Amino acid sequence: MSPLRVYGATGYTGRLIVDSACAQGLRPVLGGRSSTRLEPIAAALGLECRVAQLDDPIGLRSALTDIDVVLHAAGPFAATSTPMIEACLATRTHYLDVSGEIETIEAAACRDRDARTAGVMIMPAVGFDVVPSDGLAAHVHRRLPRARRLRLGVSGLVAASRGSVKTLIANAGTPILVRRGGHVRKAPDPTEVHRFDFGYGPREGVLVSWETSRARGTQPESPKSKSTSRRRPSIG
Repeated sequence: MSPLRVYGATGYTGRLIVDSACAQGLRPVLGGRSSTRLEPIAAALGLECRVAQLDDPIGLRSALTDIDVVLHAAGPFAATSTPMIEACLATRTHYLDVSGEIETIEAAACRDRDARTAGVMIMPAVGFDVVPSDGLAAHVHRRLPRARRLRLGVSGLVAASRGSVKTLIANAGTPILVRRGGHVRKAPDPTEVHRFDFGYGPREGVLVSWETSRARGTQPESPKSKSTSRRRPSIG
């Protein structure tokens, strides 16, 4: 059985994932929607590739029948995650993605019962921007277990993949969301500015929606220089 399939292997993030997997001795099966883009990459790396469209449930399931884990890297995930999750549930394939969109993560959390029934894991948001903030939230909770509010400041994100840019454009003008009392809510003042010191003096950060891990006893709240809150669902 093939251990890993990277779907979206022709994109910027997908290529980074494939290169990293190969460097660690893995031989992922490459997946995507375009054979003309996918096949040359697979041939150059000596890897298997399978083309499947997200709007073709039968073809998508067929491409997963002997796969243990899918790492989904084809955004924007608000449009692409649901069909891949459905295929993973049907074929009992574990699901990972690199999304950072609150709605996508919350939608995955709602599939908890389905994932448990199928005996699979559904774990969205395992990418770079989300995992460090999860780790930071867990670290702060260990150091300050009685804390009730968490603000995270993020700086230095100067580049974005094509999928990330599409997501930013699609979300332009949508409400800023925070998590308070365990629930995702609109920020009471989306124009709020908070000052963070990243080691070279205070800088103002604007509020953005960012689903961050909810440590037990801590309610994350958003301001950030990319600022927000996001829950990491534990599913399946």
